[in-house]
Amino acid sequence: MPKIGITTTVPLEIILAAGYAPVDLNNLFMSRDSLHLVHQAEIQGFPRNLCAWIKGIYSVALQEGISQMVAVTQGDCSNTQALIEMLSLEGVRVIPFAYPYDRDEELLRLQMERFLKSLGCSWESALAMKERLDAIRLKVHRIDRMTWDEGVVSGFENHYYQVSCSDMQGDPESFEAQVDQFLDEICTRERMPEKIRLGFIGVPPIFTDLYSLVESLEGRIVFNEVQRQFSMPACGQGEDLVEQYRRYTYPYDVFARIADIREQLAVRRIDGLIHYVQSFCFHRLEDLIVRKSINLPVLTLEGDNPGRIDARTRIRIESFLQVLKERKGA
Repeated sequence: MPKIGITTTVPLEIILAAGYAPVDLNNLFMSRDSLHLVHQAEIQGFPRNLCAWIKGIYSVALQEGISQMVAVTQGDCSNTQALIEMLSLEGVRVIPFAYPYDRDEELLRLQMERFLKSLGCSWESALAMKERLDAIRLKVHRIDRMTWDEGVVSGFENHYYQVSCSDMQGDPESFEAQVDQFLDEICTRERMPEKIRLGFIGVPPIFTDLYSLVESLEGRIVFNEVQRQFSMPACGQGEDLVEQYRRYTYPYDVFARIADIREQLAVRRIDGLIHYVQSFCFHRLEDLIVRKSINLPVLTLEGDNPGRIDARTRIRIESFLQVLKERKGA
């Protein structure tokens, strides 16, 4: 199947029903020599004070030979427009897609109709694909529940399976087999030890060892906010494709995200929050709103280049967990 690159979650059903294999360039970037990819983009002239994800996506798209990609021009990264213009100079076909800020149903439907037309796909085929993907998503939701309720899934495993829902690793059948195997494996696990239950909000971390570090300090991340949204947690309730992507919180205003976060903090009995922000990203400003809206201790971590957590950030995480333990009497 020909590949289509994506830079964030888009209606996956349309890409697959049209006969293409979606490739989430964020996930691909992190699976390669990611720091080298960032440096490659800087050699090409990308500025130092630009988000590392943008530089990594640019380099990995060229390295992978991506010839067409979907660019979300509203509802994701403010640097996407310049990124796609750079890639179009390299001969990449760009298919624009925009999430309306106010979740307007009519505008979102129009965007999907344009998307369908650009890939030569019908509504009927896309809806049939949604039914197929929802069956896999429901299995990933089970993994999520077994993370916070039964305590048998690590924070990283929870992150991995949910973040993979953005493109189903380009092959839903193979991804489902991997999910099934994992579900079989965790059925026999014993509950993991934990003194502190954490939530992780914001874009997925560029750090490679955050989850293992937290668990080495007797904490456990039982809520990955944006990754959970990639798995469409409200799917499978008879909604159509437009409604499914209206319920998806990430591309719209921050307040719908906060409502979802508050609900999950209570359900999952979370002691504190890590808010991850990426250097040079406009989402950094949302930290002020989060702190005014969430009545729990919040540790804001800022990452720049991919790699292991630096010493200063490690000390901040250790101190945060120590404070939470004392607060909880753990």
